[in-house]
Amino acid sequence: MKILLLVPPFTGLNTPYPATTVLKAYLDSRGHDAVQGDLGIEVAGKLFSKDFLSPLFRKAFECERLSFKAKSIAARKEEYLSSVDAVWRFLQGKDASLAVRIASRNFLPEGPRFKRMKDEELEWAFGTNGTTDLAKHIATLYIEDLTDFIAEMCGTPFELVRYGEQLALSAPSFDRMEKSLAAAGSNEIDRLMFAVLDEKIIRENPRMIGFTVPFPGTLYAALACCRHIRENYPSVTTVLGGGYVNTELRSLKDARIFDYVHYLTLDDGEEPLQRLAAFIAGECEKTDLVRTKYAENGTVKDSGNYACHVPFADLPCPDFEGLPLEEYVSMIEINNPMHKLWSDGKWNKMTAAHGCYWAKCAFCDTLLDYIRRYEAPKAAVLADRMERIMQQTGSSGFHFTDEALPPALLRALSEEILKRGMAVSFWGNIRFEKAYDEELCELLARAGCIAVSGGLEVASPRILRLIRKGVTLEQAAKAAAALTNAGIMVHAYLMYGFPSQTRQECADSLEVVRQMFEQGIVQSAFWHRYAMTVHSPSGQCPEDYGVTVYDRTVHDFANNAVEYEYEDGIDWETIGSGLAKATHNYMHGLGYDIPLSNWCGKALPRPKVKNDYIAKIIEE
Repeated sequence: MKILLLVPPFTGLNTPYPATTVLKAYLDSRGHDAVQGDLGIEVAGKLFSKDFLSPLFRKAFECERLSFKAKSIAARKEEYLSSVDAVWRFLQGKDASLAVRIASRNFLPEGPRFKRMKDEELEWAFGTNGTTDLAKHIATLYIEDLTDFIAEMCGTPFELVRYGEQLALSAPSFDRMEKSLAAAGSNEIDRLMFAVLDEKIIRENPRMIGFTVPFPGTLYAALACCRHIRENYPSVTTVLGGGYVNTELRSLKDARIFDYVHYLTLDDGEEPLQRLAAFIAGECEKTDLVRTKYAENGTVKDSGNYACHVPFADLPCPDFEGLPLEEYVSMIEINNPMHKLWSDGKWNKMTAAHGCYWAKCAFCDTLLDYIRRYEAPKAAVLADRMERIMQQTGSSGFHFTDEALPPALLRALSEEILKRGMAVSFWGNIRFEKAYDEELCELLARAGCIAVSGGLEVASPRILRLIRKGVTLEQAAKAAAALTNAGIMVHAYLMYGFPSQTRQECADSLEVVRQMFEQGIVQSAFWHRYAMTVHSPSGQCPEDYGVTVYDRTVHDFANNAVEYEYEDGIDWETIGSGLAKATHNYMHGLGYDIPLSNWCGKALPRPKVKNDYIAKIIEE
């Protein structure tokens, strides 16, 4: 069967999202003719062009009401139209010589986004020789200004990696999405998206089209495309899968979504799509479907068969054929070394092992299959896949998208890489365990590991035990030090606002982070506000974490966030802002001597952690 697998706008612009590469390889191995495409990068390439922007600028001059941002862009119409095609080529890596002109800041018009840019931060981030990276940052701000302009002129919530995200965020009802979908095709972005989609359908003539929906910001585009397919290609079956479907729509009761898409698949998509194709072809019964939802007589039906999975080690190597690898763009949005890796560079995204080998953290969605079911292949299998992917893409850089890379597998893989003489670079998520000693970290660095990100979370001993993190602060500090000493960049995920966390514990956490930056054992960090979800241990049993008031209503449409109240009297908004500001300065090597009260006002007390706490740990 001819199956078209698509990534909807806008998932990521610097590198292919990995879902379709895995599914294509598996479906081809089962005898299907699977092809793939990325609507996001193809639509973006047409959006940021003189051809698309010219009529928008004409429209701007005809509008009676424009925001100050839009007016400032429209006033420099000729500068934008004469430079936009060149900037997009530069971000694609097709015209590196333009870097010097862009970095000079005399070539591109600078709109409202440039007001946040500070010369001292540019010096810290790019120095005097980082011309190309500086040019990418300036070009990114330029594109973001145009993004704001496009969104206003088209009257639609469009962002670079999101499209209509607010419609799907914590959406208990389908009403808002349905209202927006009723107007799908009424704006220029939708029409461009449908035109790109039509080209693919006409060229490939598929019998089934599958969309991956990894994030809330991709749901609107996916459903709008499904509606367009249903209206214009009635013989084609549509199906949605991916992270948003897996987390938000597991308990779906509202059948209205099936007015747009025919089927939803949950968890790993290989076997559900294979069975669905067989059913469409008349080769099996509906009762043979696996982890699939559909509508029947206005009611949502679920096929069940949730235990049916393809062993991870048995999957074929991901297949990148058909993706426009030369069209992706490298962008640098903010001056953060880890965020730069996420958006800059054309990385080969792949999963080293299925699931999380720990899968016990109270805040994590450990009930979901992609975290709960852990399977790891042999290192030789993983190295084989890396070699085949390099042959396909011409790139030796890998981003392992695992929840947490297992240290034993990383060791075996690194040894295999060195044995084969592979010249690769790789990075991904880890847990700051005691396994990351100097010997292992040096091995990883020799094999090509350039960066890791890990959950330091609350940086408080009591809360770390409460959330069942399985890592102590001492272990985390020693691991971070060993990684840094080996030349591997370390990024720390941090969390605040977990139920029962006190102001004192939050102050102590920030002090630990301050010391880790001051000692140079982390180079990047980011704070997140704790959110309770229905698929996590804390969401399943809130009372175990001191929460007594919570709403577990099962909504008809999306269900993920658990609404709860915890009366602690703490101003988390002020604290969150202060934590971000302090960490931003620490990352720049600034503010180590500034009292915490200067960052968070009176929201935090003085820390009780001794000022040589981290130094003593890493000296042991």
